[in-house]
Amino acid sequence: MVFSALWMLPDEFVSVCCKAFQYINHVLIRSLVRYCYCLGFFLLNVLATCQQNTVQHQQLQSGRIPGEVLILDSMHFNWCPPGTFMMGSPSSERGHRSDEQQVEVILTQGFWMGTFEVTQKQWLAIMDHFPDNLPQEKWGEGPAFPVYWVNYPEALQFCNEMTDRWQKSGMIPHDWMVWLPTEAQWEYACRAGNQKATAFGDTLQLSEANFNPLNTVDHIPLKATPVGSYSPNAWGIYDMHGNEFEWCLDWYHGRLPGGIDPDLSQIRGVPNRDGSYSRVRRGGAWNDEYIYCRSAFRLRYEPERRADHIGFRVVLKQAKPTGN
Repeated sequence: MVFSALWMLPDEFVSVCCKAFQYINHVLIRSLVRYCYCLGFFLLNVLATCQQNTVQHQQLQSGRIPGEVLILDSMHFNWCPPGTFMMGSPSSERGHRSDEQQVEVILTQGFWMGTFEVTQKQWLAIMDHFPDNLPQEKWGEGPAFPVYWVNYPEALQFCNEMTDRWQKSGMIPHDWMVWLPTEAQWEYACRAGNQKATAFGDTLQLSEANFNPLNTVDHIPLKATPVGSYSPNAWGIYDMHGNEFEWCLDWYHGRLPGGIDPDLSQIRGVPNRDGSYSRVRRGGAWNDEYIYCRSAFRLRYEPERRADHIGFRVVLKQAKPTGN
């Protein structure tokens, strides 16, 4: 009966139905093709990201050449291999202070030191806003200038946020972290194999760092300069002398920590006159003379305080295996 009824339908109606079916079929096929194309593109993207992350993970864990470059999310790092060095300065060094007595340090793990100080652009990309005073022209203002007016807890917060972001995206394994360098890591990376007063020798030239020589008539910035404006050290790391003082992870102690992988971040040291305690800052700044920019020079600073000449750089390192 149904087939008999179909034969009785007008030819025009049957023709319209056939065309409609052909159109629907065509649309479905096109939609399916588009879906497969998008799915394939997505899978290729995922595969490419996974392959890129795999390569990055392999490079992270197999840095071999001192100064080898690693770029993650537009941030540059340089490889600092495991090694032994004399931390501090000899008593004969100009500007030597009592808290710089030399000790031997053994670093059993290599790490990636930030090529540059963290910039204002990088800070905003992670933290969205400046924590206190805004950068100003008189201190150095712009995307490529180092961030300052940042205290120690805020610098650590930046590191935590970056670690979380990079781990979730798969850029770094979950046993790697972005952190502040210990004093030992900082000085080791600053020296880059050099035991002189600076990475460039026993003196520091205005062409090598942004500092205040005090007794010159030459034009000097007297404020921060964009990161990377001066020569790098032997491992390709910039601005370890001058530009901005940099927070280190450790509490300040009157004697340098020696031995194997020293880390005084959990052990409070010498109290200040008011009973408070200080963290360490290193490297000197644009408003300091040469002796305060030496590789061994160290100053205490309360972690809650900020200044127009204190910033930081980060280190990318693998967490030590538990039980060691």
